Amino acid sequence: MHVIVVGAGIAGLTAALHARESGHAVTVVTKGRLGDGSTRYAQGGVAGVYGAADSAAQHAADTLVAGADLSDPAAVDVLVTDGAARIAELIARGVAFDRDADGALLLGREAAHSHARIVHAGGDATGAAISQALADAVRRTDTAIVEDAFLLDLLVADGAVRGIRLLIDGVQRQLDADAVVLATGGAGHLYAHTTNPVGITGDGIAAALRAGAAVSDLEFMQFHPTVLAAGPAFLVSEAVRGEGATLIDGTGRRFVFDSHPDGELAPRDVVSRAIARQAVAQGSPVLLDATMLGAEELAQRFPTIDRVTRERGFDWAFEPIPVTPAAHYLMGGIDTDLDGRTTIRGLFAVGETARTGVHGANRLASNSLLEGAVFGARAAAALAAPWPTTRSRPFRSQFTPLPTSARSSNRDRNAEPAEFSRAALQRLMWEQVGLLRTDAGLADALATIRDWRAGVSEPRTLAEHEDLNLLLLAEATAAAALARTASVGAHFRVAEPVEAPGVEAPILETV
Repeated sequence: MHVIVVGAGIAGLTAALHARESGHAVTVVTKGRLGDGSTRYAQGGVAGVYGAADSAAQHAADTLVAGADLSDPAAVDVLVTDGAARIAELIARGVAFDRDADGALLLGREAAHSHARIVHAGGDATGAAISQALADAVRRTDTAIVEDAFLLDLLVADGAVRGIRLLIDGVQRQLDADAVVLATGGAGHLYAHTTNPVGITGDGIAAALRAGAAVSDLEFMQFHPTVLAAGPAFLVSEAVRGEGATLIDGTGRRFVFDSHPDGELAPRDVVSRAIARQAVAQGSPVLLDATMLGAEELAQRFPTIDRVTRERGFDWAFEPIPVTPAAHYLMGGIDTDLDGRTTIRGLFAVGETARTGVHGANRLASNSLLEGAVFGARAAAALAAPWPTTRSRPFRSQFTPLPTSARSSNRDRNAEPAEFSRAALQRLMWEQVGLLRTDAGLADALATIRDWRAGVSEPRTLAEHEDLNLLLLAEATAAAALARTASVGAHFRVAEPVEAPGVEAPILETV
């Protein structure tokens, strides 16, 4: 069969390689160039089980705890069971994970992990190493590669996907297929402050929504605790805290222990909220203190972070650096079964685009690359299998967007919303649908977004298509957050408005 894979990160490229090796004709479509996307920016590593002191059961237990008991145990079991084979495959494809003098894999620890079980490549350049190896592997096959192509919509007939519609150099093109695998990443650019590279605008999820696919858990956006609060967004890996770095306030006090007994190694949602509250209370960013690790260790273990912090004017071997949370990873997405199948026959979703059930309300650190590899391979293996008539698990919810012509009917204010722009949407999401959420703020955000959707004109440029995708996902996210009245994981409701933490400069790009 002919399979189109949309996206070129670890999930998409793994699916493409496995599909081609199984004899399918494969076309990889990417918005930028092969190897672009979020994977190449991943500083964290790949979680797995590498020794007798650890176990898949313990990795699963840590994942379930971090997910605030909303992870799907069956999906988590698949992740930890299939993980060893996928890591071995990455090594076989040329990913040079860091090793000690005896040749054993170096294992790191990150927040909410009970063991040191994370492998890295190039210190803090794991994603770049994986992206390069997989892109090179794809190029060595006869896989068709379509670059600089924007996904407009899915082609669906009689309940089955038939291909995709693309925008290439301003011209619309149609590609027919027997199956489509969406691996377009998350939607970080819903927010004013994000670690995501430019272009991560939820295109695959939005296209699936328009086609009628089920989505869920969009309210669970993970905010990474530590992004350098100076200049364009630059993530400071959680592995730095895993090695012993601490978070301190302006007086040098380790304030995260006020929120959780594990302090800096508490789940990401807890640490992010603690940082946000402290930053607002003191009127300035909190500080990450890694000076105890020393200049030599920092340069060797975290060469990329070391270089960028110095370029930004900080010597983090001798002084703490300012950090802030930023939107990082979407735990929700297109609902799938354990083989990546969606509610539309022939349509698969993998990686951050999918809601596999692994992450629940809060992703465990370094499970994302593993998830992309595991479920990318499983989706490819399921391509030729008969489409199931029943589901191994029920899909939990489905968002139905209002028609763009429908204006909000419950707006309780005199003034019309500000004129729509991407920046205005990102500010609204950051302030009202961000780290700390209120019922009134969510309702106001949803009404504003619906007004904006009703007033937008037909898109002509790529940027305008991206804006429409962001508006659609913003509506779905705000609606999901408003519907979930209890706080859990990354979704945190407060009674009174809390000022959203700011940073020195708007973060709308990634270094």
